Amino acid sequence: MKVDWLIVGAGFAGSVLAERIASQLHQKVLIVEKRNHIAGNAYDEFDEHGLLVHRYGPHIFHTNAPAIWQYLQQFTQWRSYYHQVLGVVDGQQVPIPFNINSLTALFPHYYAERLTQKLIEKYGFNVKVPILNILENTQDPDLRFLADYVYRNVFEQYTLKQWQLKPEDLAPSVTARVPIYISRDNRYFQDTYQGMPQAGYTALFQKMLENPLIKVLLNTDYREVADEIQYKRMIFTGEIDSYFSYVHGKLPYRSLNFNFIHTQQEQFQSVGTINYPNEYQYTRTTEFKLLTGQRAYGSTYIEEYPQPYVIDENIPYYPIPKEEYRALYRKYLAEAEKIKQKVLFVGRLAEYQYYNMDQVVAHALTVFNKLDV
Repeated sequence: MKVDWLIVGAGFAGSVLAERIASQLHQKVLIVEKRNHIAGNAYDEFDEHGLLVHRYGPHIFHTNAPAIWQYLQQFTQWRSYYHQVLGVVDGQQVPIPFNINSLTALFPHYYAERLTQKLIEKYGFNVKVPILNILENTQDPDLRFLADYVYRNVFEQYTLKQWQLKPEDLAPSVTARVPIYISRDNRYFQDTYQGMPQAGYTALFQKMLENPLIKVLLNTDYREVADEIQYKRMIFTGEIDSYFSYVHGKLPYRSLNFNFIHTQQEQFQSVGTINYPNEYQYTRTTEFKLLTGQRAYGSTYIEEYPQPYVIDENIPYYPIPKEEYRALYRKYLAEAEKIKQKVLFVGRLAEYQYYNMDQVVAHALTVFNKLDV
């Protein structure tokens, strides 16, 4: 087979670049995907009960970039949806990120009022203040108590389950993002554009890849066919260390295991996702009907169990945000620089960096706009 581009991976990074190359440059693309489906970790399908489920955990699209929203709107209609997350703290389900409503639910009325007043006076209203900012920059005992309370009850144990590391062992950028939201806005995201693909993510990808210049080969490791395909350039979206045969050592990732549970209840929980920072082995549960808006008998939800990534046994989901691992990645980045005229490395695994869906779409579009063709 002869093509202009060989793209490894049919997730957002590979599919967006394939669509742009085919539709704008009118060049032939072959996507090689080792799984039996397109859409990467955003893949969704109907389960045996007729319910649309996200096979690799919940994916809620949100962005502040109108260009990204409009680009994807070529391939899907959007269902408006505002995601809400509750966390179980001291036996009560309270909004996450921790906000004024969380305060009101957990603390005596007089104390919640005092904490709220102090937060607004010091930081203003409708702002997110990282808890480490409070701990490091204020001496007020009430605010320090609140920041420490949120740290211990919302963040610390969840982090241990998610990463198998203490918060202080992660990159400072991670702990810096944990906020107290001085607001009564219970939405998990405050982006301008939020929603779910009306027919699901897989349908979005099918539409994106329907160009006759794009061919997709599933159930195939690219190494099995690379020598049989004539191509000018490659875009690689898999683990960068695997491409270079782990010459500098293996980059660590965290993986997930999902327990899918069907119930005859019409609705199992009050919001899309409930976090369990301090109880159970799983970190959260998500009920899909609340995300998709689907009307059907019964409901399906998942329990989400973090676990170590083991090559060829499970899926790498999250690059571990630790500086020593970024230093190891930079060795592979140096290798990638040597072959950048032939191979481009794009995406979460290829760049050892966590991307939200809108971020990886934006990055793929930027890579395309910079192509030297």
